[in-house]
Amino acid sequence: MSHFQQAISALIERVQNASAGEARCVEVLEQAPPSSLIEWLHAQPMFPKFYWQSRDTREEVVALGKIHTFTDPAPAYAILGDDQRIWGGRSFDGNTDKNKRCMSSFFFLPQIELMRFDQHWSLAVNLSADKKSEIAALAKLKVDAGSLPPLSAHINHIQHVPERPQWDELVSSVLDGIKHEAFKKVVLARKTTLSLDVPIHAAQLLKASYLQNHNSFHFMLVLDSKHSFIGSTPERLYSRHGTTLHTEALAGTIGRGQSAAQDMELANWLSQDKKNLNENQYVVDDIIDRLIPHSTNVEVEADARLVKLRKVQHLKRAIHAELKPGVNGVQLLAALQPTAAVAGLPRKASLDFISQHEPFARGWYAGSVGFISHQRAEFCVAIRSALIVNDQVQLFAGAGIVPGSEAELEWQELNKKMSTLLSLISDHPPLGVAS
Repeated sequence: MSHFQQAISALIERVQNASAGEARCVEVLEQAPPSSLIEWLHAQPMFPKFYWQSRDTREEVVALGKIHTFTDPAPAYAILGDDQRIWGGRSFDGNTDKNKRCMSSFFFLPQIELMRFDQHWSLAVNLSADKKSEIAALAKLKVDAGSLPPLSAHINHIQHVPERPQWDELVSSVLDGIKHEAFKKVVLARKTTLSLDVPIHAAQLLKASYLQNHNSFHFMLVLDSKHSFIGSTPERLYSRHGTTLHTEALAGTIGRGQSAAQDMELANWLSQDKKNLNENQYVVDDIIDRLIPHSTNVEVEADARLVKLRKVQHLKRAIHAELKPGVNGVQLLAALQPTAAVAGLPRKASLDFISQHEPFARGWYAGSVGFISHQRAEFCVAIRSALIVNDQVQLFAGAGIVPGSEAELEWQELNKKMSTLLSLISDHPPLGVAS
């Protein structure tokens, strides 16, 4: 019997003998599980499933099965015990007139969590009144998941919504609105649907991204066998430890160079470009405005730093706040989502424009994904993401339209951002999409 199987057996015994007040059992693993966590999650037969890797790579979690689900996370505080977390996310436009089929949010208290923190591994079970359910879930676990095959699909066709002519019209409308002071900035997005010659698993795409796209949060939310939402995002919405909060303004983008010299030239241009610096400042100002009612102190990094990713580089400024006593993760979600980096400024005016004019519903894209507990909460912004529904892959990207924006350059920026995931499937996609 493997060490991992022994840990499962030990947990089953502990659950059987758990006292009435016990909420959670944790078994420390003396060595890593036999499979990667993404592959292990893919092999498990229960839903929902959730994968999370923190941007600093220190924490990696798989959450499986459900004891409770929440379409509004606020009531979770009443049932959460110490060290318990609910996992999930908040959509961008779910449960609105434009997107009635998508939930406004979905969170769950899992039955089982497999966790890594640094090089320490553990397997945990959250307990319900019905121990038999948790014991059955543990008994169903597949110990050795095996390896996922590498991506080998080819793209037969790509469809953009909006197509390029409509994109140009939307950018023109936003710039006209800015000129007439209807708003300062609107983030316009594009959905790109891939038709593949063979279906792919969401876990295959996430594994490929995990291996290639560094300095990013990686996540996967699998609601059932047909719907998966994945992403590899560089952007943190917020991290809360007690009353200490860290967030950031990530806005302003340029591609990567073909050589070190060209890369440096692009980086220097971005760090001095007035349009991109202004766009970043808009996001900083908006975050400060939203944090002030909840904070005793807010501090902002003086100068924007460069964040270099595989396909793009961004401007980023860190923001730190000390929260007022009693401010919780759900309140922070409502205050900070959506940021000006994915919606625009002012929030209501930009959201109204997006709702009325963007020719698709965003759903989970540009929402937030993460966890909430009594002591901690952390969420990333769900960009650089894909929705896999049956055999279809939908990719998403957005670009902030501000004074000085040009439709052609913003379209190219969408291509660069989308290539974070698209280039993992094909380095030479059809229809002129940049790799």
